[in-house]
Amino acid sequence: MFSRIEVKKELTLEETKTDKKAYSLKWLKVLLNSKTGTLGLIIVVFMVLMAILANVIAPHDPAQTDVVNRLVPPVWAEGGNPDYILGTDNLGRDILSRIIVGSRVSLLVGISAVFLAGAIGLVLGLISGYYGGFFDRVIMRTVDAFLAIPNILFMLIVLAVIGPSLMTLIFVLGATTWVMYARMVRGETLSIKERDYVRSARAVGAKDIRIISRYILPNIISSFIVIATLNVATTIILESSLSFLGLGIQPPDVSWGLMLSDGREYLATSWWVATFPGVAITITVLGIIFLGDWLRDVLDPKTKTN
Repeated sequence: MFSRIEVKKELTLEETKTDKKAYSLKWLKVLLNSKTGTLGLIIVVFMVLMAILANVIAPHDPAQTDVVNRLVPPVWAEGGNPDYILGTDNLGRDILSRIIVGSRVSLLVGISAVFLAGAIGLVLGLISGYYGGFFDRVIMRTVDAFLAIPNILFMLIVLAVIGPSLMTLIFVLGATTWVMYARMVRGETLSIKERDYVRSARAVGAKDIRIISRYILPNIISSFIVIATLNVATTIILESSLSFLGLGIQPPDVSWGLMLSDGREYLATSWWVATFPGVAITITVLGIIFLGDWLRDVLDPKTKTN
């Protein structure tokens, strides 16, 4: 009897592994059939690898100044230097190296702020939608208060008072963008908690934490992932905007927004100083949007047409 049970368990484990492998291959096939989704994945993977290996692949020290080689144009332009493929800025720093290293800060801020905002919004949205009553009124009025104030204005005020830094920027971005998650999660929770299987679980005495984790959360996680993915792109733009205004990332750290700020005075004479960081932001944001649109089409049943 014991051996039969063991054999049955092993067969069940093998079947589970096979199902997971088939499921992964199905997702990969669906992704490869989408041109925009594949392009978005390639861009995102490339940017993440570039950020991880920034110190290894950067040809120069991004903070090293060289007054002799300041404002050197790209290598293909007249007066270009092969040592500086994308040229140098007003202090002689290599633009390509600064873009590579700056990707690490921009992606770190974008992903960390979205993770923080998503965690806050998920918890508050579940509490508001599931329990209702007093909790719902307090949380929703707080959401309304945040929506009444423009995000960028609130961020500027907080950063001006506290002082700009990497951790402060992540906290401010996360603490001001959680409302969209809370509203989405609340709406989904209000709908799901009235379904028959949730009522049945509540009738047999299932605890709230079990109902939320087993029946509600799995049904809203797909929409949550889609919103979070798309919001990474928005957060990267917000970080760049704040750094451009001087209230984001501060020297000697490097970010694409800070590079744009450094190059705005040289747009007429040395266009490459601000252009290439702007191109990096555009490509990264487009890649994330492409991937997010594909995830929305696949995960969100409301958008499926087939």
